[in-house]
Amino acid sequence: MPEPISPLAVRAYTATSALGRGLGDHLRAVESARSGLRPNDFGDAPLACWIGRVPGVEDSPLPAHLASWECRNNRLAWLGLNQDAFVDRVREAIHRYGADRVALVLGTSTASIGATEEAYRRLEDGRFPADLARPGVHMPHSLTAFVAEALDLHGPALTVSTACSSSAKVFACAERMIRLGVADAAVVGGVDTLCGSVLFGFNSLELVSPEPCRPFDRTRRGLSLGEAAGFALLERVEAAPAVPRLLGYGESSDAHHMSTPHPEGLGADMALRDALQRAGLDADQVDYINLHGTASLKNDEVEATLIGRVFPARTRASSTKGYTGHTLGAAGIVEAAFALLAIEHGLVPGNLGGDQPDPVCGPQFAWHNERRDVHIALSNSFGFGGNNACLAFGEAAA
Repeated sequence: MPEPISPLAVRAYTATSALGRGLGDHLRAVESARSGLRPNDFGDAPLACWIGRVPGVEDSPLPAHLASWECRNNRLAWLGLNQDAFVDRVREAIHRYGADRVALVLGTSTASIGATEEAYRRLEDGRFPADLARPGVHMPHSLTAFVAEALDLHGPALTVSTACSSSAKVFACAERMIRLGVADAAVVGGVDTLCGSVLFGFNSLELVSPEPCRPFDRTRRGLSLGEAAGFALLERVEAAPAVPRLLGYGESSDAHHMSTPHPEGLGADMALRDALQRAGLDADQVDYINLHGTASLKNDEVEATLIGRVFPARTRASSTKGYTGHTLGAAGIVEAAFALLAIEHGLVPGNLGGDQPDPVCGPQFAWHNERRDVHIALSNSFGFGGNNACLAFGEAAA
């Protein structure tokens, strides 16, 4: 059994998705139950489905000194970094600890593969065209290398790529780095952008819904893909005692199937219970759970059963993918932001799109927004290959 950890302060956090740029846009969207999903208009031959596309990425080139990193994924990363004064908070951390004592741990599933797709489409005599002949953009570590340069960070830098759990697991990596003395603070987060590999790859697996996704609805038809960027700054609680906290985390692997969860939710159950154990919490202390809730048939069924098995009726639970779509490697950080917003604003997001609840869903499900105190919130992320993560957050006094 894992030992309880010392909580970490979430000094700052931010999210950019189809709902808008920064926390204010996300909070207002939830308050008005406004989805960011729209008919797919991405690419030359758009797949017939709905997507969560971030407006304005194409019109936001990187600044000149970062131009060698130019690609859609890094553009979205730059947009995300420049919300909610996040860059200022990182600069303050560098001033406190030094650039070599601030770690960087980011999650992504496809990184900048969209640029690589374009380079292959435009091959010139078997070579990448000159404007895309930049090896740094075509590697899985592109995102983290770009952000390290953009923020002028010189501490440990790590990319996590475990599909949908990527930017949830970064919190666990950062906690270990800080606890072991490798760093004094850590920038964590994740970015994933829409591209052909994502849209047509998921469609080939028959997981993409032709209509807006409806998590936990009994007539759900699959997921809506989205894109997003999100970041958080973690430090020891002594450095920032009045901000929300990372209380615990759990990680596991189903080792069951490449794209189907364990039928009894074995790995998800283990991740969830380990998160509670590390946080020193009992299940009945949890006020809200941001569910993985992709709107796929089996994943939602397994997760709903798990929630009903572990938590009392008073715990509230919902998926926010009806707002943003499934942002893949960025899902963990975006949904961690929703959990932190729930704590800070006492707002449980309603399960948007779940108009006809699946009978397997228990009384824990919040089908509409609820105003209530949220002292403790969990965020579930369950990825391809059964790679699971669960994060536990609490208010400053928790």
